[in-house]
Amino acid sequence: MPPIDETVRGLIEAALDDDDPDGAVRWHVISVLRERGDLESFIEARRLCAADDVTQRLLGVDILGMLEAYVDRILPVLRYLAASEDDVMVLYSVLIAFGHLADPRSLPSVMDLAGHEDPRVRYGAAYALQHVLGDPPDRAGLNALRTLAADSDADVADWASLGVALTTGDQDRLGPFV
Repeated sequence: MPPIDETVRGLIEAALDDDDPDGAVRWHVISVLRERGDLESFIEARRLCAADDVTQRLLGVDILGMLEAYVDRILPVLRYLAASEDDVMVLYSVLIAFGHLADPRSLPSVMDLAGHEDPRVRYGAAYALQHVLGDPPDRAGLNALRTLAADSDADVADWASLGVALTTGDQDRLGPFV
């Protein structure tokens, strides 16, 4: 990996130069910003979420999902994107970020996207739901997870089934996971 300017701006530029959304440089940058966990990282990630460019919004969401210390400031940004975004990969990342932040206040947004037409978005919802159901688990959220466990897309159904099993302790739902 080439040397990277370790300022927040330099790190973000390096991540944006990585064309692969799963690229090593991009995720190294996200990891460094997570470790920093500072206000500047949050502000820059939030700025990216407002960009016209999908790649920038995607990076902003992925960074925000790792900055747990700012969850009260992050949730409104992610909830706005969940309601207004058209790009399925950004929506998927918003849902993964909700799951990482594990805050039950995001449950309504996750449930709204659980019925999305694109299986990638439903997969993100299946991942997020088990983390945002609260304790005790929200009944409507658990029902949404159960609905996803019967999804026509096998990956969505498998992930949701695992979520139901882990949430309810119903080991019979684990199927291929044990």
